[in-house]
Amino acid sequence: MQFGMPTLIENRSLEDNVALCSELGLQFIELNMNFPEYQTEYLEQTDRLMRLAEQAGIYYTVHLDENLNIADFNQLVSEAYLETVRRAIAATVKLLPLRDRFGDKTQPLILNMHMNHGIYITLPDRKVQMYERDFETYMQSFEAFRSKCEEWIDDSDVMIAVENTDGFREYEKKAIEHLLDSTRFGLTWDIGHSKAIGEKDVPFLMEHQNSLIHFHIHDGSEKPQRNHLALGDGEINLKERLNLAESRNARCVLETKTIAALKQSARWLRREMIL
Repeated sequence: MQFGMPTLIENRSLEDNVALCSELGLQFIELNMNFPEYQTEYLEQTDRLMRLAEQAGIYYTVHLDENLNIADFNQLVSEAYLETVRRAIAATVKLLPLRDRFGDKTQPLILNMHMNHGIYITLPDRKVQMYERDFETYMQSFEAFRSKCEEWIDDSDVMIAVENTDGFREYEKKAIEHLLDSTRFGLTWDIGHSKAIGEKDVPFLMEHQNSLIHFHIHDGSEKPQRNHLALGDGEINLKERLNLAESRNARCVLETKTIAALKQSARWLRREMIL
């Protein structure tokens, strides 16, 4: 199995993240575009990214901005996000040789994305999600998004994986199913997010388990709601989830938030003879 690490806030530079990845014997880093140092213009500095990765014998996946909102009703906003995705895909394609050299060629290179819930209007007796109210407009945005991504990826071995966070809305499930009809889209199972919200996304994820191509692995608990814990510090049946990831030939990001928790997670994997 291929194990990687997230971009950690304690590391102020790519060099710091690369050094830690190499130290722990992990195979890749998931570059997080929420960080200022991994914005599009820096992601496009592929010569630098490749030089550092080659020295350490690692490769990269990409985590798109969590604010990504390709269905925003403001077309100026949605077009900016679409352009961000286009340029991120182009950079990821250029990074494919690293995967070929240091990773597993049977696994596509991944751009991970969240679903943006959109805004809601609070009425006296309920909350109304605007994307649910204007579902037809919402779906038109995702139809266009899927088509554009297929064009931008073309025949490159790159895929976009949709991650669960705090529970998929019903309108989001329909949009995701439309994306999954394309060979360029799959699913990320974040097992810590899933645990913290009572596994409410599990039925949808298992219904579409053939689309699982990426995992975010960290421990968690329901009561109290906690995730991003080091492996072994929560209530998740980690071996069961890892077995599923292996059966799907999926990469696993050890998505803790601190260096200490990441090191503990790597030790847990070695103790269990997985890493």
